Amino acid sequence: MSELGKKLQYDFQNAQLALTAVTHSSYANEHRCESNERLEFLGDSVLGMVTAAHLYALTPEIAEGRMTKLRSELVCEQALHAVADRLELGQELRLGRGEESSGGRRRPSIMADCVEALIAAIYLDGGLAAAEEFICREILPALYNGEASRLTDCKTALQELVQRRPGQALSYELTGESGPDHMKRFTMTVLLNGSAIGEGTGRTKKEAEQNAAAEALKRLSAK
Repeated sequence: MSELGKKLQYDFQNAQLALTAVTHSSYANEHRCESNERLEFLGDSVLGMVTAAHLYALTPEIAEGRMTKLRSELVCEQALHAVADRLELGQELRLGRGEESSGGRRRPSIMADCVEALIAAIYLDGGLAAAEEFICREILPALYNGEASRLTDCKTALQELVQRRPGQALSYELTGESGPDHMKRFTMTVLLNGSAIGEGTGRTKKEAEQNAAAEALKRLSAK
């Protein structure tokens, strides 16, 4: 766990918390140990609270509706996946054999969940100040350097891209739903003229749609 601590710039007193935070349910099921799902639940709340507090303090001119949208954009699956990628957290994940072989180490939802679980682990180990320091350093730079107001609405950006060519039709379809009521995850697929061009997951259907649109934008931009 020393390498993980270096990546996070945090020295855990309780190494077991860090270990649990990087333990996916697939590994936990195979080895009969605790997964990071409960930590993920707590981390999501800590992240949301800290982000809301900083938005409130730094954007007094922004109304509640816009603040809610900005918070969602700052902590969405896509943003957290980017954090996990930058910190190379995929190398630290403990995955079951099936998840490992199917590319789980690169799956955005798993990576994003790991970030939230690690936030909870830091919070439980070092308190709110330690968790807040990590969140501000790794997740909220856009808020502090003035980029938050320019964060992209992926659904709108995708719609604008598609509309450049006449006769193109976008639609979104619910293709998956999993987890207990308090940790529900939805999978949405975005279709262009009936053909799938992107898939995304999220805690709400709207978040999943945004993540699907983000994937579609990457694919279309690469062509």
